[in-house]
Amino acid sequence: MEIINFARTPSLVSRFMLELRDTEIQKDRMRFRRNLQRIGEIMAYEISRRLDYKDVETVTPLGTALCQTPADPIVVATILRAGLPLHEGFLNYFDSAENAFVSAYRKYREKDGDHFDVMIEYLASPSIQDKVLMLVDPMLATGRSMELGYRALLTKGEPKHIHVASVIASQQAVDYVAGHFPADRTTLWVGAIDPVIDAHSYIVPGLGDAGDLAFGQK
Repeated sequence: MEIINFARTPSLVSRFMLELRDTEIQKDRMRFRRNLQRIGEIMAYEISRRLDYKDVETVTPLGTALCQTPADPIVVATILRAGLPLHEGFLNYFDSAENAFVSAYRKYREKDGDHFDVMIEYLASPSIQDKVLMLVDPMLATGRSMELGYRALLTKGEPKHIHVASVIASQQAVDYVAGHFPADRTTLWVGAIDPVIDAHSYIVPGLGDAGDLAFGQK
């Protein structure tokens, strides 16, 4: 599995990551959501450079021009709810893509405990058969939600290629995804890889709860 870590090549993504992590700046929910969108836009552009294209002719006021457009249908899939701003960033560039949504939540085994199961409750998706699947979620902590979301989407077909996109991933989650997604047709895109997760399965240093920071506490 190929892994593209934006932190290895500093760009504007590094600036947006700084703002997402900063405890003062992230108090502005609108800016937090917009920074997720902006990273999504940059990732979408970079992914677009890896797609297959086909030639098309388009009519201009003065004749015809030979242009290019993606050769394969694209489905942008999101793990609700934290993934919505990142999803919007992808849609700003892949505006004609189909969309899929998966709800995943932590079901704790005991009150105030650290042990939980990831539950899939809802799926809305078109067929993904032979399409390019872009599976986006800002935080990749353990990798289990991403895998279960992917397994749920497989009920809609087998994609041609899978692009997994996260803003911050733990090294543990990167290893997990590498072991549970098809290595020959999966690409992982991350803004940064942090070293560990804590006892509550939050990424450290991470940025906190992306869903709460974007939309308010549950």
